[in-house]
Amino acid sequence: MNLFEKSSSSSSDEEEFIVIRRPKLYRKRVDCFEKYDDLNFFQRFRLRKTTVLSLLQEIEDVIKLPTQRGGCITPMQQLLLTLRFYASGNMQIAVADFLGVSTSSACRIIKRVSRALASLRAQYIKMYSDNREMERSAEKFYQIASFPRIIGAIDCTLIKIDSPGGIDAEIFRSRKSYFALNVQTVSDASLKIRDIVARWPGSVHDQTIFNNSNLRDRFENGEFGRYILIGDSGYSLRSYLMTKLLQTRTPAENLYNESIIRTRNVVERQYGVWKRRFPILRYGMRLKLDTTMAVIVATAVLHNIAIDMNDLLPEDLLYNEEMDNNEDILQPVENNLHMGHNIRQLLINEHFASL
Repeated sequence: MNLFEKSSSSSSDEEEFIVIRRPKLYRKRVDCFEKYDDLNFFQRFRLRKTTVLSLLQEIEDVIKLPTQRGGCITPMQQLLLTLRFYASGNMQIAVADFLGVSTSSACRIIKRVSRALASLRAQYIKMYSDNREMERSAEKFYQIASFPRIIGAIDCTLIKIDSPGGIDAEIFRSRKSYFALNVQTVSDASLKIRDIVARWPGSVHDQTIFNNSNLRDRFENGEFGRYILIGDSGYSLRSYLMTKLLQTRTPAENLYNESIIRTRNVVERQYGVWKRRFPILRYGMRLKLDTTMAVIVATAVLHNIAIDMNDLLPEDLLYNEEMDNNEDILQPVENNLHMGHNIRQLLINEHFASL
């Protein structure tokens, strides 16, 4: 062997590295069903044990892992980790430590379970399908402040997010100067979410979201008959969407405004209960944009399930969402909204004038 060959051999030996793989760590996982009583369980996950068991039956086949090898995380553990993330409004590392999994596993679990819950949207978030349901809804709304024919109160709320980055990031900056999604919902008198749109940047106006929604097309096509929505002054007056008067001149008009304000308060209360049950909606999300949207819809599904199962929040956990006083007052376009003005005036003259 010549000198060059020896040098080459020596150099090759020096470039060899020994890679020692870190041994896999299996953490001890907490059995929350056994550890916590009903009250403590509810405080940590914001749903009762019976509700969680019922929910698990609906998504278990979707979220279970294909193998049981390697310390597999069970569907129940995945669901509880995700609920804890929604309920704590905390970072993923905190909920990972809480249930004894790695942060990377927690990230994947939250994404998987949120999408599975969001897939239940058609089953739990839906407008009315027949006249009997609409009539019952209108009766419940009428009991609040004597406003007739209402089947929903519509509004938007800002959900904080991290900047999504990229050249379009600034369109997510809301009028309150933080990055957000502007989420539209329709609430019924029981505070259930009947419709949700959770895909628009925070800078987009409420009316723009409604104009591009499927719900508007359904009302335009007469699917809900004589029944109507109510909204704040951020929405344009329509034949199927009543807003308050900017100026009142008669006692009947004063009654109309007072009634619409009191009745529309249900959507503000709905936001309050929704965000209080799942503080992740209040404190903001550090997730990818598509996962954030899935989380918003998933928590809306859980909100409705909680109402159906009578999982009421204790009084000390309830709070009222602050009213949005920064709404833009839209100027009506007469050629499109003439019928809306006529219907509003008819309600004032024939209904509120006789109260």
